[in-house]
Amino acid sequence: MTGPGILLTGAGGFIGSAVLAALRDRPGTGPVRALARSAAPPGTVRVAADLADPATLRGVADGSDVLVHLAAAVSGDEESCAAVNVHGTRALLAEAARAGVGRIVHLSTTAVYGPGPHRGIGVDGVTPAPVSAASRTRLTGERAALDAGAVVLRAPLVLGAGDRWVVPCLAELTRRVPARWDGGAALLSLVAVEDLARLVTALAVGPDPAPGGIHHAGHPEPVRSGALLDTLADHGVLPPTPGPDWPWERCAAELRRVPGVFSERQFALLARDHWYRSAEIWRLAGTDPGPGPLHRLAAAAPWYREHLARTGAPATEQTSG
Repeated sequence: MTGPGILLTGAGGFIGSAVLAALRDRPGTGPVRALARSAAPPGTVRVAADLADPATLRGVADGSDVLVHLAAAVSGDEESCAAVNVHGTRALLAEAARAGVGRIVHLSTTAVYGPGPHRGIGVDGVTPAPVSAASRTRLTGERAALDAGAVVLRAPLVLGAGDRWVVPCLAELTRRVPARWDGGAALLSLVAVEDLARLVTALAVGPDPAPGGIHHAGHPEPVRSGALLDTLADHGVLPPTPGPDWPWERCAAELRRVPGVFSERQFALLARDHWYRSAEIWRLAGTDPGPGPLHRLAAAAPWYREHLARTGAPATEQTSG
């Protein structure tokens, strides 16, 4: 018997490609239809549509049992982000409802909480206060997903092969602020992309559907910022962190003094506490969260080394605005 048919958005992206691989690896998964403006990834059936053009979404969910909505505008102005994250998402969810789709998994971001520091908060443990157009519109898109009964995952910083934001950002920041930031003590919510993909897959096609609602999707154990930098240095991805411990105020002042691509807000995401309690969704999905993102870095290190050597400069794509 063929398993449930899946409509997947964002299949060609960093997280989407990992989810697609996890779906292929899970026995009993049905055909995957990928919503795409151009070519779809191998192993999927292309559904020609554009989230920024809701008229093209008519009928896209027909024949699907599950919607996995990962695509989002992660940069741009308010209008361009809203076109995808609000209007496109609403139109897509309306099509899913019309087609009788039974399960929806919707990816969002912990960036909707806005500036930290945040230490061990539960869902809505602080009132969301997004500071970018991408995060504001993704928060609005969450409401439409919740109204449709979706499981909404607020993902934190995601690591792994294909990450063009977190580690490239660290590469620049360690050059601009050559010290151990606040003693390397900040607690960060992280998740390896392959573990996040397993979680999404379990929620999409597992035997017992999880109840709709918002959940943090990090690994349950937070990581110290110093341990992250040390592990990247151990794998030859970044140089060893210089010895002196600088308090946050001195770090921020040095960042402002030395020009670069990334902002103080983005620096704070990596140098100050941003830890979100995440154990519940792994339990509901019946999925082991794995050994943790630092353990996974060994496999991702060759990709990171090649990417940083090839680009010679940090990427500007922002996935945690």
